[in-house]
Amino acid sequence: MKRWREAECKRVHDPFYAGDGRKVAVNPVEIDGKCIRVLGPIIVGGGPSGLAVAACLKKKGIPCVVLERANCVASLWQLKAYDRLRLHLPKKFCQLPLMPFPSWFPTYPTKQQFVAYLEAYAREFGIRPRFDEAVVAAEYDAVVGFWRVEEGGREYMCRWLVVATGENAEAVVPGFDGAGDFKRPILHTSLYKSGDAFRGKRVLVVGCGNSGMEVCLDLCHHGAHPTIVVRDSVHILPREMLCRSTFGLSMWLLRWLPVRAVDRLLLLAARLLLGDTAKLGLPRPQLGPLELKLRSGKTPVLDVGTLEKIKSGAIKVRPAIKKLMEHGAEFTDGRSEGFDAVVLATGYKSNVPYWLKVGQEQEFFSEKDGLPRRAFPHGWKGERGLYAIGFTKRGLMGASLDATRIAEDIERCWKAEVKTTMAFACPPTRQAQE
Repeated sequence: MKRWREAECKRVHDPFYAGDGRKVAVNPVEIDGKCIRVLGPIIVGGGPSGLAVAACLKKKGIPCVVLERANCVASLWQLKAYDRLRLHLPKKFCQLPLMPFPSWFPTYPTKQQFVAYLEAYAREFGIRPRFDEAVVAAEYDAVVGFWRVEEGGREYMCRWLVVATGENAEAVVPGFDGAGDFKRPILHTSLYKSGDAFRGKRVLVVGCGNSGMEVCLDLCHHGAHPTIVVRDSVHILPREMLCRSTFGLSMWLLRWLPVRAVDRLLLLAARLLLGDTAKLGLPRPQLGPLELKLRSGKTPVLDVGTLEKIKSGAIKVRPAIKKLMEHGAEFTDGRSEGFDAVVLATGYKSNVPYWLKVGQEQEFFSEKDGLPRRAFPHGWKGERGLYAIGFTKRGLMGASLDATRIAEDIERCWKAEVKTTMAFACPPTRQAQE
């Protein structure tokens, strides 16, 4: 990494500079060679979760440093999301703390509108992430009572560490027998932008979640011929029921009825509106959609038109892949078909186990999946100043709730420890000691 520019160093050393022209009581960082001592929390990740907790901290007057490995906020949305993506839930369920969506935004904002909202959110609260800074290791130093966070050739030290890299940090790319024999492109949805590049081609989409279903629909709209692989059972629900969003209706019903009763109502309505999806090769799980979500975090698919394309035959449904061949694939039902490309809508995973060093922290995050071991709503706080946000499997609503909790908890610690922290970060000069 290049050294700090002179102007940047001047701003960093200015004890009254907040990063957006406003004045604050304490400076968030002090540089000493390659070691950067941070008075407030370090937030790893500049996505919606990281921005949410940073805003809540700023509102309370607590300085923080946001480290982001990409060159922009919300890099998953800006760099890895397909063009037709919209929020799956109404905007009122997806807004971050302290700032609602603009009233003129549609009920389901587009990718571009959501990115614009996040960028405006960062400006509103003076959040200036340190871009192109990928954390390679973080470890608690019990001797000094601080976290050591390594980024490239530098090291940050902080009292509080907020892990905001979330559930979708790294693409999941499964292996297939014969993948080396397939002579056509294989790409993850993180590299897929539009079906225009596949016009007239036969495309095999692996994965039947919301992304897989929407990619198939996008391919259809661009004149491609998609086939979707359904390896497991899946709940498909209309995006709206009774002139209300299915999600909003579910939340309202849960105020009065138990989960299983709401599930029965949702499935009855889905059967009436969508028909029997099992006949289309899309069997439903034994558990209802809400109960399954609570137990495993698996989200039901909210249909935006894909099902009609499946019914019409524009989108074919196939079981799991047995193996890939030179110009196509063989499925577990014995059929073989030719394809010009394979798109993997196989989701993402946490990358926390790769950079958060083991120790007591391992008791908080699972090595297996990189998620907090404690289920929602108890998975936001670890030990020794460690926090997690964006791991609730409840989307932006869960992240917003965690952001508020984390900021309130750090505020309590901040008020008790700020004098000690300031003494560590800014030791008295020799003249002051005399």
